[in-house]
Amino acid sequence: MAIFEPLLKRYRRMDKVYLDNAATTQVRDEVIEKMQDALANCFGNPSSTHSFGRTAKTAIEKTRKTIAKYLNAHPSEIIFTSGGTEADNMILRCAVRDLGVTSIITSKIEHHAVLHTVEELEKEYNIKLHFVRLDANGNPDVNHLEELLKTDPSKKLVSLMHVNNEIGNLIDIDAIGLLCQNYNSLFHSDTVQSIGHFEWDAEKAPIDFMTAAAHKFHGPKGIGFAYIRKNSGLKPLIVGGSQERGFRAGTEPFHNIVGLEEAFIAAYENLSKEKAYVTELKRYFVEKLKKEIPAVEFNGHSESLEHSTYTLTNVRLPFDAQKSLMLLFHLDLKGIACSKGSACQSGSTKGSHVLQELLTDDELKKPSLRFSFSKYNTKEELDYTISVLKEFAES
Repeated sequence: MAIFEPLLKRYRRMDKVYLDNAATTQVRDEVIEKMQDALANCFGNPSSTHSFGRTAKTAIEKTRKTIAKYLNAHPSEIIFTSGGTEADNMILRCAVRDLGVTSIITSKIEHHAVLHTVEELEKEYNIKLHFVRLDANGNPDVNHLEELLKTDPSKKLVSLMHVNNEIGNLIDIDAIGLLCQNYNSLFHSDTVQSIGHFEWDAEKAPIDFMTAAAHKFHGPKGIGFAYIRKNSGLKPLIVGGSQERGFRAGTEPFHNIVGLEEAFIAAYENLSKEKAYVTELKRYFVEKLKKEIPAVEFNGHSESLEHSTYTLTNVRLPFDAQKSLMLLFHLDLKGIACSKGSACQSGSTKGSHVLQELLTDDELKKPSLRFSFSKYNTKEELDYTISVLKEFAES
């Protein structure tokens, strides 16, 4: 830990600003303490029957009950995974393999954990793959969705993310879920960007499957969960052990699971206060950015506090193509961390698949950046960021 301390201290200075919270978040201090205690004092294998194993197993089941309580779900509906990508893969693959799904309806701006999975399923199982039309802001066309549900008589699954990870758009989860129910179709939503940031009532929500990742709400990386409505009929994707009630084999990462619990409790116990604080940060950033760089534009509904998540905004800046090449490099030199798209594709030479669906060729020539906020950010950091952008615009 000591070898990273100089880096951490450096990143907490005013000229080191982390605005890439949609990629991952800073881990809460209490989460680190809980995990350190688990690593030091609870090293038993949860599958072992002796006291060391029973202690670990009891803590894992306590975490499952904690998550279920806050989501108003049944503990048996929570399956621990390595994160959102595994959970999405597991649900989509098992739905095709086990539930007779022969048709999947999704959108072209989903996370690649969904898009790449359904593309593989199309090749492997010859399923029908439909993409719902999007409006100019990236919202799914509900009328087109109903048309797809109505005209295709096969067993269907709809997969649409609650919060888009690049532009922040919020879909009407209840309206889409009820539409799926009306046409006897399954509904899966990648909720990685929303669990830990929005209230949920899984018992009432018209949704069959959800996914979560702890590192999106100030927990550790490498742990998340799938919500799978009871009596779904899904069978294990990973076999070789009886862990997770036989649904997912492999020795449980106990320290990560208790870290997930600590982060989950903190997220929901402080949700009202922290949501209000981060919402104000977004409002302030959007308004000041428009004042200082009047030609700025926002992608999707990311400017809105009503139609997009309060945790991010996606900004299109009025810079020419040549200048755009240096923008992220310039921000990094100034100590500002943000994202051109999702962190999952940052190593790719391709642009954002989300923005390519929504913007014109001329709009794509301008740089678009995602700024995402957390409880650890301040207005002073936002002032500094905007001043750097303005200075770059005027240089």
